[in-house]
Amino acid sequence: VPSPSSKSPIPLPQGPARTMMRTIVLALCAASATAFAPSARSATRGMVSMGAKSAAIPFLPQPAGCDGTLVGDVGFDPLGLSSIDPKSLPQIIPEAAVQSAAEPLPTMYWMREAELKHGRLCMLAIVGCITVDSGIHFPGAKYEGLSSIAAHDAMVDSGNMGFLFTMVGIIELISGTGIAAAQAGSDREPGDFALDPLKFCADPELKAKYKLAEITHARLAMIAFSGLITQAVGVSDQFPYVGF
Repeated sequence: VPSPSSKSPIPLPQGPARTMMRTIVLALCAASATAFAPSARSATRGMVSMGAKSAAIPFLPQPAGCDGTLVGDVGFDPLGLSSIDPKSLPQIIPEAAVQSAAEPLPTMYWMREAELKHGRLCMLAIVGCITVDSGIHFPGAKYEGLSSIAAHDAMVDSGNMGFLFTMVGIIELISGTGIAAAQAGSDREPGDFALDPLKFCADPELKAKYKLAEITHARLAMIAFSGLITQAVGVSDQFPYVGF
């Protein structure tokens, strides 16, 4: 600290100008430190470096749960859902799973499991809706002329919905065993049911490519299916849903 008698050769700015200078200096120091800091990918797996920014939203910090270990993770979590404690979500994550003897699965595991499940359903649903609304139906009078919007009530009236619920129950039981195995300490990845009869995932490079393609198409399908249903209800229930 200079003595009271010392004189500065250059007058220092005062008031708002001084505050602005301090802000600029701090920003430059932070930028230079970030430039030479190791990236989050090079750090320990599952860790996010301090001050790291989200790749999807560069002006927001990278969420702690979005560390890039999952395929398609670009740090998009503006609501901080990935940081929620699994024990605080008994309505979504079964309490028995959280209280297992093994370490509880992280919230990101459950969210990726749900994301893949809903995305796969929406990819199938889009194909089904377009097929039906293009005039392709099962044989039989009860299916003739049905649209995807009217199909629900028609299947309830015909009793076919009971069969659908049975199939959904079987699928949920199968998926439940996979999650239980992961909770017990297996290396199962979210959404992995070892269903690869054509051996697409035998090559590690192709596996990574297909995993990224699946999660990308799954996210697109969830958005597209919402738009498709909205268009089918509000405009026209016949493909291509334009009303003319």
